[in-house]
Parts: sequence; C-alpha cells; structure tokens
Amino acid sequence: MAKYGEGDKRWIVEERVDGQNVHNWHWAEKDCMEWSKTFLSNLLEGLPILSGEGGLWIRTKNLNKVEGEAYVNIRKGKIIPGYELSVQLSWEGEVKDSSSSDGGGNTLLKADGLVDFPYIADENADEDPEIKISIKDEGDIGRRIKEAFVATGKPILLEKVKQYVNAMKAGGPAKDELEVKSKAVKAKVPAAAAAAEKPAEEKKKQAPKKEGFRSISLSERFNCRAKDVYEILMDENRWKGFTQSNARISKEVGGEFSLFDGSITGINVELQDGKSIVQKWRFGSWPEGIFSM
Repeated sequence: MAKYGEGDKRWIVEERVDGQNVHNWHWAEKDCMEWSKTFLSNLLEGLPILSGEGGLWIRTKNLNKVEGEAYVNIRKGKIIPGYELSVQLSWEGEVKDSSSSDGGGNTLLKADGLVDFPYIADENADEDPEIKISIKDEGDIGRRIKEAFVATGKPILLEKVKQYVNAMKAGGPAKDELEVKSKAVKAKVPAAAAAAEKPAEEKKKQAPKKEGFRSISLSERFNCRAKDVYEILMDENRWKGFTQSNARISKEVGGEFSLFDGSITGINVELQDGKSIVQKWRFGSWPEGIFSM
C-alpha cells in the first residue's frame, strides 16, 4: 500500500475546480495524523483512575508519543479508515496514610509509570489492543500501585481507545466535511432535477445508439516471480488489506470473484497454479452481457 501522499496520480481522481467531488464518488484521502494526536490527547490525558480508594491516588499525565499513520479514504460516499499507531502515555500514583479521607494525609510514596499501546490498528478494530503498564518503582508499594492501575485503569483506557476507533469509523476529521458537502449537494438536486426533467420517451428518442465496442490489449511487466503475482491476485485477504475494501475470490476454475465491494465481478476461466490466471470480468456499471478478458 502506498504511503499517504505518494500514490500514483492516475489512481486518485482529484476534486473538481469548483470544489465538488459529487456524492464523494471519486477516491479521496485525508491525512488524520494530527487530528489523531489531538483527539487521543483529549481522551487520555489527565484521567483520574483512583481518587483515594484504598489510600491510592492515580491519574494519567501526558501523551508522550503517537507514531505511525492515520488516514481516511472515501469512495462512492463510503468511509474507509486506515490507521496503525503506537501510543505512549505517562501516569503517576501516590500512596497516602489513612489520617485524612480528602487526600490530605501524609504521602508514603509517589511513583511514575508508562502506558504503552504498541499497535492500535484498523485491522484489529473489533478487538482490544495490547496494553502494557509499567512503573519505575518496583518495590512492594510500587507494585501495589501498579496492580491497582491495571485492575481499575486498564478498562478505562481501553474504553477511551474504543472511542477513537469509533470516531475514525465515522470519518474522523472528514466527518464534518462530508456532512457539509452532502447538504450542499442535496440543496442543488431539486433545482437540477427540475431543469433536466423530460419525458422518458423523449429521452429514449434522443439517446444515440451504440454501434459496437472496440477491443484493446494491455500488457504490464512486473519485476518479480510469476508465483508471487499469482498468490497475491488469488488471495482475498491480501486484496482486502491492500484495497481496504471487501473481496471474495474463488480459487477454482469456473468459480466467481468479486472485488472493490462488488464494483468488479467475474469468473475464473483458466488457472495454472503459479503461472497463469485467465478471468472474464466486468464493472457493475457496464451494460449487461459485456465482459473483458
């Protein structure tokens, strides 16, 4: 998968000069890294974990690190989030004696620690990410603080990360932009429809008839082994990962396949393991019965 900003310009249709990507039909990509840093900072910093329970005061401090990539792709109005992040958060704990219930007792120990999320990714969006909680003071009291943080703080932090995952699923920073564009397009539809309205029979008379179709032949050379290309093209999980869209691929001759959320469908005509793939395929927008080989 190409990194953000490094894609071939032939693959991404730029927005029109008048600023409209109608119905968000064309592939659009928005970088969400800075937005992710701010969003996670607001979610995770300064969270009270314990406030005196068992003589313990624990809270999160600063978001030390957010590294990786985060973006949102939009195609045909569908939101396709992508992110792979490594996040680190600092926290502090304090143990006080029981001479005061309002936190004014004598401090027995102060300790600092870190929370690491090594891998928060869209491919694991339905699962809790790995979370590592560490403390600098590994003495008896330090271990008590850490255990309390793990028991009480871990569920709180995982819930906050889930909020980020849901926000990305909704479009992240592109959500508001999508809503604004959607309202603008809807406002123009009635006027455009009224101006373009004609009887169905008249449209049929005016529509030119297609005389036929031309055949073209395309050839591409890939600097790798034929076996590698074969395995990639016949692996639906790799298709899903690379394109961030649904794919279903039969590995049998005569079997059907579906790519890019059903935009392309077809049938395997001939398969030679590791050597050759012959497929009959079509776009959903093509007239019925029209296929390419």
